[in-house]
Amino acid sequence: MAAWLLWLDPPGEALRSIALLSLLGPLALTLRGVLQGRRYTVAWSAVVVVIYFVHGITYVAVPGPGQALGALELALVAAYFTSAMAYLRLATAARTGSREQRAP
Repeated sequence: MAAWLLWLDPPGEALRSIALLSLLGPLALTLRGVLQGRRYTVAWSAVVVVIYFVHGITYVAVPGPGQALGALELALVAAYFTSAMAYLRLATAARTGSREQRAP
């Protein structure tokens, strides 16, 4: 997203700082918790990526240089969402599975 906004297809000079803040802010807020594997933060970030899904759909629908970047963004959002859901499912199974094994 940073490369897109700074080099690949930057918005106008007046909108650049607003776009960076509004599109990179949610990613920055969730980065620490996701890297530490906190389940609540991973679940919250999976909801936040809806912003990027809508952004990608918007760019795919408009002809121009951002169309390929929008398609790439959609693919990355789908991959992240799928990975986050798989992680949450495995983490929950591991957490509940360990409790069930202790109780005979």
